[in-house]
Amino acid sequence: VQLVESGGGLVQAGGSLRLSCAASGITFSIYAMSWYRQAPGKQRDLVAAITSDGRGTNYADSVKGRFTISRDNAKSTIYLQMNSLKPEDTAVYYCKTERWVGVRLIQYWGQGTQVTVSS
Repeated sequence: VQLVESGGGLVQAGGSLRLSCAASGITFSIYAMSWYRQAPGKQRDLVAAITSDGRGTNYADSVKGRFTISRDNAKSTIYLQMNSLKPEDTAVYYCKTERWVGVRLIQYWGQGTQVTVSS
């Protein structure tokens, strides 16, 4: 399983970025996916999640109304549209999925993409 994020960068406060996460090595359309972020010195926190069919989503309170998670199962890719960015959104953003292998729940993470929001 491989997850590859892209789309990070430096943006001014109030700006927008769109992150992508391309998956391979899994039957993408049957797995829920999620975005996490980790700021320096802080724990990794859930930002948004989406069901396998894309009909259900969930967001951290801090990003509700500003971020939108979506997916394209034909392209095995999820997206995170980030609008009205704030300096506190600065972090490394990771995509994640998980699946059961026998009796073990295995998590898969991408390498992360840096998002820096300047004030």
